[in-house]
Formats: sequence, structure tokens, C-alpha cells
Amino acid sequence: MEEEEQPEDKDENPLLSENPSEVESRIQDEISKEDKAVIKIQSWWRGTLVRRTLLHAALRAWVIQCWWRLMQAKFAEKRRRVTLDKFSREEWAAVRLQSWARMWRIRQRYCQVLNAVRIIQAYWRCHTCASRGLIKGQYRVTASQLHLELEILLGSGPCVVTECIPLPIKQ
Repeated sequence: MEEEEQPEDKDENPLLSENPSEVESRIQDEISKEDKAVIKIQSWWRGTLVRRTLLHAALRAWVIQCWWRLMQAKFAEKRRRVTLDKFSREEWAAVRLQSWARMWRIRQRYCQVLNAVRIIQAYWRCHTCASRGLIKGQYRVTASQLHLELEILLGSGPCVVTECIPLPIKQ
């Protein structure tokens, strides 16, 4: 009878009928299946957290890179503006110096021309005085007459005028 009871026990509870090492291995299999599922869920969650952290880190790095590029562009623009201002000032200084040098040379030339004009005017005035005419004369006064002798020099030739003018004498 005992043998018959055993099979009943086997049908009722198969774990009791097996030897304990098999039971432990089945329990280990059951636990290991649950553990595998838990480990799989945990690894998926940790991977999600890591990916999220990496994504946030990448976004932060991207924001920093964008900011740094913006700063570099601003620095480059500022450097360009400073260089342009310096070049502009140097160019203006060069233009101003050239202007002053040209003004000085033109003033020197103007003064030379002015002196030449003055010399020419002086010679021309002297020449025109001689060519306009010159009057030379002599006079003699006697008791009753004024003897006047004039020599007029014109550009065409000399002209001599001799006059005797009687003086009215009151008696």
C-alpha cells in the first residue's frame, strides 16, 4: 500500500516525488527565468537612463559649442572692426600728409610764379613808361621873354618844341 500511496503523492505534488536536487534545479530554473526577466528589465531601464544621460550631455555640449562659435564670431568681428578702424585712421593720416605735401609744393610754385609776375610787371612798367613818352625841357627867362625848349620822346621818335613867349611887363 505504501507503494500505491506514493504514486498518489506523485500525481498530487510532482515536486515531492522527485529527489531534492531536481527540485532545487527546477526552483533555480523558475527563479532564474524570473531573474532573467528582472535583469532584462533592469538592463533595459539602465540603458534608457544611460542613453538619456548621454543625450542630455550631447545636448549640453552642443549648446556650449554653439555659444563658443558665437563668441568666436563676435571676437572675429571685433578684431575685424578694430583692424578696419586702424587701417582707416592710417589711410586718413596718409591722405592728410599727402594733401599737406601737395599744398606746400603748390604754395612754393605759387610764390615762385608771383615773384616772376612781380619782376615782369616791374620791367613792363619801366618799359611802358619809356614807351609812353618822356618830356625833357629847358627854359630861360630874359627880361622880356621866356625861352622854352621841350623835347618830347615818344615811341615813334623825338619831337622838339621851341617857343619864345613874350612876358607882359608892366611899366
